[in-house]
Amino acid sequence: MDRKKQVKSKPKKKEPAEVEKEEDTAEKVRVMSSRTKTKIRKKLFAFSRLHKRLTFVTLTFVNEVTDEQAIKVLRKFIDNTKKRSKNFQYLWVAERQTENKIFPDNIHFHMITNKYWDIQKTWNYWLDLQKRNGIAPRDESFKASSAFDVKKVDTKNPKQVGTYLTKYVTKNKAEFKCQVWNCSKSISALYTDFYTDYSFLEELQRLKKDEIKEVPLEFCTLHLVPLDKTTIRFYDRLENKNRKTLENLKQQENASIEK
Repeated sequence: MDRKKQVKSKPKKKEPAEVEKEEDTAEKVRVMSSRTKTKIRKKLFAFSRLHKRLTFVTLTFVNEVTDEQAIKVLRKFIDNTKKRSKNFQYLWVAERQTENKIFPDNIHFHMITNKYWDIQKTWNYWLDLQKRNGIAPRDESFKASSAFDVKKVDTKNPKQVGTYLTKYVTKNKAEFKCQVWNCSKSISALYTDFYTDYSFLEELQRLKKDEIKEVPLEFCTLHLVPLDKTTIRFYDRLENKNRKTLENLKQQENASIEK
């Protein structure tokens, strides 16, 4: 009770040189951790359950770019697409072009979307957007035909979905000086897990007994179940939950617009 109050001393102001030094060292190198890759796979799997078809887009640059420069152009591309496309849903990841001999390890982006693309129109826009942001082709007459590439993903085929999720989207171990992935609000809101009793696993074991692998962990046992046309129906409850989630999200957005 008799203790004297301690007067806190004001923090010493940093000299401008010290501030600049801190900002220089604050530049963060980012990698895609195993936890992040798992999160992305789950989000994309939940996303694929809500659409019959998705599109797999690859966005490549016509010249060497820094990571910071590339991410700015990508964001402008996405913002423009949002304005022109109703209910545009997407998830993108950054990747290094390891096989690019002209621009080794140049950054490019993979994106899975729910959009139908006018390839010729969007390809021209993507090249023009790069040019307006200081990324000119190494040759004025050069127009990279693969700068904007689109492939259809049949979501009814679990193997095809799995291929794009693992091989293209979450395979890289590269380091970046920019954000490594992002997704639209609608995908961020999706549920990726659910609780169930042991009967769920018993039913799977009855159907896929010889194909389920068990991995003993410290506090539990992990069961690896193959994803195919037989097992994918077990995730219907997740699909139903996410359809309701997106419907609620849409109603909230409409209500905020009316206000």
